[in-house]
Amino acid sequence: MPSERSNVRELDVRDVDGEPFSHIMDALSDLGTGQTLRLVNSFEPVPLYGVLEERGYTHDSERVADDEWHVYVEPA
Repeated sequence: MPSERSNVRELDVRDVDGEPFSHIMDALSDLGTGQTLRLVNSFEPVPLYGVLEERGYTHDSERVADDEWHVYVEPA
């Protein structure tokens, strides 16, 4: 279950001006061994899922509020 993960780094892109894609990719490239990225967004970023899979990541999504989603991303 996502809330039980340890060694999680968080990236909140709700206040990013413009497209947050580069911020997300930078955060993923900075992950250390065994770390998980928790992406916080105001909507479910469905278009991102295919890109993550193509780049060798897995993800779990969790809606925590009407306007808040957490997406947990890890290397596959």
